[in-house]
Amino acid sequence: MKPSLCPALFLTAPSSGQGKTTVTAILARWFSRQGKTVRIFKTGPDYLDPQILEQACGHPVEQLDLWMCGEAYCRQRLYLASQQSDLILIEGAMGMYDGNPSSADLAATFGIPLALLMDVSGMAQTAAALAYGLASYRDDIQVAGLIANRCGSDYHRNLIDAALPDTLPLLFALQRDEDISLPERHLGLVQASEITQQLEQKLNHGADKLAALNPDDFLQQCGVVEFQPQTQQQPPALLRNQRIAIARDAAFSFIYRANLELLQQMGAELLFFSPLHDQQLPDADALWLPGGYPELHLEQLSQNQPMLDAIRDFFNANKPILAECGGFLYCLEQLQPLHGDGVRLLGLLTGEGIMRDRGGCQGMQAAPLPEGDIRGHSHHRSATRSSEQPLIFAKRARHPAPGEAIYRRKQLTAGYLHLFFPSNPQAVAQIFSNTHDLV
Repeated sequence: MKPSLCPALFLTAPSSGQGKTTVTAILARWFSRQGKTVRIFKTGPDYLDPQILEQACGHPVEQLDLWMCGEAYCRQRLYLASQQSDLILIEGAMGMYDGNPSSADLAATFGIPLALLMDVSGMAQTAAALAYGLASYRDDIQVAGLIANRCGSDYHRNLIDAALPDTLPLLFALQRDEDISLPERHLGLVQASEITQQLEQKLNHGADKLAALNPDDFLQQCGVVEFQPQTQQQPPALLRNQRIAIARDAAFSFIYRANLELLQQMGAELLFFSPLHDQQLPDADALWLPGGYPELHLEQLSQNQPMLDAIRDFFNANKPILAECGGFLYCLEQLQPLHGDGVRLLGLLTGEGIMRDRGGCQGMQAAPLPEGDIRGHSHHRSATRSSEQPLIFAKRARHPAPGEAIYRRKQLTAGYLHLFFPSNPQAVAQIFSNTHDLV
């Protein structure tokens, strides 16, 4: 296979909260409206930003992470996208150099130029100094220029532009506009499915604003990147004829597209259902309860008695169940919201979940299951009290302290960890098909 050429740009920032998702989304919407095929990738483990970005560009948005996904996987996904796209945009995570590996590491590995996005509220020439420092910190990256977000005026923009060195141009400046800002809640942005019409208005309004900023000139700053081919073996059909029921609705929506694709590549038939609205499970051999926001739908979940009974029957029939984060909370005896009384849920595991208004846990971890290590991440704003004995504790990527507890009871594997299935397809196949030792 030959290398593939495609314009690409990596949007990064000094920190979280600078507007990376908003600007990436409106850029994608503007170029999509010009008839260009735009593919977007999101750095790191994120379920919410990709929903916004997918609506913006009209194409699937995938995760890239050198630790969780692996370099070979990232190289293959970028190569495939480059063959089908007029432009590739990558949204970074946190700050430019935060994490190990960082956004800068990812950009350097694949030779993708960076656009430094900065909220310039409350500063002018200092923004230029900060941008220059970030761009000069490493010599193995290429910074195409600065995007000044939330500018106060044209004069504000001109002050920043004049202070930048010739080697670091101002790509464009967006003035403050609440009609573009995206709504947030405790784990990040509000899900795209909850604000579809409002989101469309914001995306189109932002694209209209961009139209006055010569975004065609901006495209010239996107380097034409040579993406190298990466062959990966087709996973074995270890789940042939296996039917997997997957919870998917407003309460359970944290699902990597890559996980679904892998299950299908291994031969599984995927059957989606709603714990909120359906009263019975699909006729399935295994069950996946992914993460999401069960805490926002407690009353409806607890009052859907037919569904609770159906999942309990599935559990008691010793069929495989994987429950991640929100799905794990759903499996406990009750969940305590921030305000009000605790609500009874499935009771497949003893104990309760307790929502918190701050704190929580996040970070890259691997689950050292008997079937093999599976990489993933943790991100939650709740705690649990349980008398259950964990099967194992996850291993943190960069710290020796024990990670999340992972439980196994009958054929249920449950814990806070969100697993990235392509990191170990064989182990995932065993979770959904093998008989575990009963405890």
